[in-house]
Amino acid sequence: MSEAPTQDRITLHSHARRIQVWDGDTLIADSTRAIELRERGYPPRQYLPQSDVRIGHLTRSETMTHCPFKGDATYYSTGEHHDIAWQYATPLAKMAAIAGRLAFDDTALDVRVETA
Repeated sequence: MSEAPTQDRITLHSHARRIQVWDGDTLIADSTRAIELRERGYPPRQYLPQSDVRIGHLTRSETMTHCPFKGDATYYSTGEHHDIAWQYATPLAKMAAIAGRLAFDDTALDVRVETA
């Protein structure tokens, strides 16, 4: 499968700002090793290392999607929120930096990004 061009559409930005992801009173993730993915037409997303995610609070769902710029994504849910996190286990080559990291839906969860 060929990769779609990502130039000027997606940029990746590593940073050390603290990111916390809350599901109500439950802390789901806490990281200072995020990669911010900025994709034209979408809000910025924080991709966190799986080791910084309390993966036991998530359940893998059966949802899978394909992005021509990033590859195939698998999704995770919590008890009351369906498909609120996603992961590109083996993204396309230009997106290798986000491999195995998780991003979270900030419309369903409280994703707190520390300001500089």
